[in-house]
Amino acid sequence: RVLSLELNKDRDVERIHGSGINTLDIEPVEGRYMLSGGSDGVIVLYDLENLSRKPSYTCKALFTVGRSHPDVHKFSVETVQWYPHDTGMFTSSSFDKTLKIWDSNTLQPADVFHFEGTVYSHHMSPVATKHCLIAVGTKSPKVQLCDLKSGSSSHILQGHRQEVLAVSWSPRHEYILATGSADGRVKLWDVRRASGCLSTLDQHNGEKSKASSEAANTAHNGRVNGLCYTNDGLHLLTIGTDDRMRLWNSSTGENTLVNYGKVCNESRKGLKFAISCGCNPEFAFVPYGSTIAVYTVFTGELITMLRGHYSTVNCCVFQPHFQELYSGSKDCNILAWIPAPREPVPDDISEKPLPQQHLNPAYEDAWSSSDDEG
Repeated sequence: RVLSLELNKDRDVERIHGSGINTLDIEPVEGRYMLSGGSDGVIVLYDLENLSRKPSYTCKALFTVGRSHPDVHKFSVETVQWYPHDTGMFTSSSFDKTLKIWDSNTLQPADVFHFEGTVYSHHMSPVATKHCLIAVGTKSPKVQLCDLKSGSSSHILQGHRQEVLAVSWSPRHEYILATGSADGRVKLWDVRRASGCLSTLDQHNGEKSKASSEAANTAHNGRVNGLCYTNDGLHLLTIGTDDRMRLWNSSTGENTLVNYGKVCNESRKGLKFAISCGCNPEFAFVPYGSTIAVYTVFTGELITMLRGHYSTVNCCVFQPHFQELYSGSKDCNILAWIPAPREPVPDDISEKPLPQQHLNPAYEDAWSSSDDEG
């Protein structure tokens, strides 16, 4: 299904944003509601479900935190995220130096955290049961941890030398956090430890580079502005302004040396890319100029480029239940990429009634009863 993703002519996402879209998130409970955040501070919540049951439909915006809303972010929203366990709450962070915790039903902020600098990225653990920490990457080299229970943001992780552009909790271990910084480093932390830092990923796997000009223990020779764990949490994919993407073994910290070729990345801030879920092999969907590059995660092969946006793509998010992809761009549009339901039929037989085998194999029922196997 993922290999036959295409821009869907039958599905539109209602156009609400009047400026570029920086961030998207689909809630993990039902996979039905999607948040978007724009560079004018606006947040929109969409219902992705087709309530009309017609083949062509538009995903409607259920509500908007618009410019006239008293609590709207003053500047660009860089990250939105649903509370991982229910849809009653979501979070947003912005260049206005705040992280806001929203009540989805009243559209009022339940809490607001203030920082000294621009907020580039934040993340809540998808698996935590023993803590309610939100990791926040800001203009400061210190990683901030905000506690939803106590409302305090006093906990910090020190070790980076420049601003922190990307943060991501492990989907496997609730206390493990990965952070990427403009200093070229990716650090893994155990937030229970006093020192915090477990390791700093090294692109040379400890073999000192002959060229002494390269700083030791850097993950990239440029700013690290994107991080994404694979769904099992065993690997971490990182992207940097050195136009490289690297895959790391997250338990050993080893660079797996998968070669993705040149991955053009001109973003001056965090880049939100996605990894597929529930398909084998796994794919990475990476904003690449005005297109989205689709790579196989473990072989590095560039499978296809999804074309459809008119301007820079800033973010994409994967919907695992239906293996769909949504992308947001500077062109103010959100596009839906959905597996093509049928294979094109050669012209010479198009007059005849269609035989069954022209259904795209992705939609065929491959289920077998175990009785047959004896």
